[in-house]
Amino acid sequence: MNQVTNQEFCIRIPALPNVSVIEDRLREALHHRVLGRVAAVTGESIELEGITAPLGAICEVRSSNGSCTKSRVIGFRGSRPILAPLEVMDSFAAGDSVKLVQNSLQLRVGDALCGRVIDAFGRPLDGLAMPGNLTNVKAEQNPPTSMERPPINQPFQTGVQAIDGLLTCGQGQRIGIFAGSGIGKSTLLGMLAKGCHADRIVIGLVGERGREVKEFVDNILGEEGLSRSVVVAATSDTPAAQRVSAAWTATAIAESFRDQGQHVLLLLDSVTRFAMAQREIGLAAGEPPTTRGYPPSVFHELPRLVERAGRTSLGTITAFYTVLVEGDDQNEPIADSLRGLLDGHFVLDRALAEAAQYPPIDILSSLSRLQPNLVDQHVSDAVSKARQYLADYRRTEDLISIGAYRKGNDEKIDTAIAIRDSMRDYLKQDFRQICSLDDAQQSLVELINQAPRLLQDNQMADMSRLDPVGTSVNL
Repeated sequence: MNQVTNQEFCIRIPALPNVSVIEDRLREALHHRVLGRVAAVTGESIELEGITAPLGAICEVRSSNGSCTKSRVIGFRGSRPILAPLEVMDSFAAGDSVKLVQNSLQLRVGDALCGRVIDAFGRPLDGLAMPGNLTNVKAEQNPPTSMERPPINQPFQTGVQAIDGLLTCGQGQRIGIFAGSGIGKSTLLGMLAKGCHADRIVIGLVGERGREVKEFVDNILGEEGLSRSVVVAATSDTPAAQRVSAAWTATAIAESFRDQGQHVLLLLDSVTRFAMAQREIGLAAGEPPTTRGYPPSVFHELPRLVERAGRTSLGTITAFYTVLVEGDDQNEPIADSLRGLLDGHFVLDRALAEAAQYPPIDILSSLSRLQPNLVDQHVSDAVSKARQYLADYRRTEDLISIGAYRKGNDEKIDTAIAIRDSMRDYLKQDFRQICSLDDAQQSLVELINQAPRLLQDNQMADMSRLDPVGTSVNL
């Protein structure tokens, strides 16, 4: 007689789509077709006729061979819209059809983007499929109003001892990293990504060389850093409009994480290349060049970009923007403008990099405007004394190097000389090391408290080189 056994059957119910995502897509979708045609192409600008579209709208240009190129409305010549291509231009000709696709650049964001490398439009660059169940957001949004910004009162650990000890930053602070080419900006960004205390990290690589993107992801960021990061890349060979959009995209992704109540680190490398790309767009739209060829739109877009970061009642975006100063000129227009817009600036010095002091942060030229509100009084006193010792040594460095300074003439300078080597060791850090905020501040306080003993040891060492009548002993 056959035995009948009970078998358990599992019915797999397909996951239902997110209703809010569908609502957002329907709300932003165009409910009618808007068509036009190419009237003229000048350089990297396309003039249209027979169509109207708002500023910032996304259009699709279809060439005679059937290829489509996305472009963005950047201005008007009379009543004709002017487009800047978001992708590499194909063979366009007068009369080619143009279709309005979106009224603004839309992105799909969510936690599933962590660990991914995408382009300025949110498309994957790492060869993997795009994750599902993402939410639509606009790439360009208005910054929070001034009354929506709570005060910044919590320190932010970067993992870099020189920063956490002498240039303490706060959660929601915006900092500029000013440096010439090849000094170590990307390495410092990698140290920040590895050592920071942040829930999410968003990295925007704007105008970088193609090989540097994968090199940054694999060697500098690493697998651990990438696991909680989203990398947005637009290399130097992409059109100017795409490079500009990459900065907006990285900021929009950071905003989406912040609105979920998370603490976000935003690293944008570099805002100078963002400004250069905006200069290309502004000149193509017919703007007049002003300071060093930058049109007025550049200095209008910079505050719109950096003001979107910061702290709100929901979460924080702590942002670091690298600034590529031309010819190591710290007063060039973009650097000078950003110093007034940001909450602090770190200056990387080429001479320190050549002397193998990494990260090559020039402490005396750098400033964190919020540090006095973020550290205890004994730490603040130690920072002031450390900066004074560095300033005293720099003021007499030339005399010391040629042996013209006689020890004993000025006790402050003698102390600066005695503490010089210890201070240099404190400021140096291997890029693989991570230092906690408390350890960085405690080490600085202990170092400054040891200054009198170091001065005494230095004086005793000098005395040991003298004979009883005060003449030098030949060693």
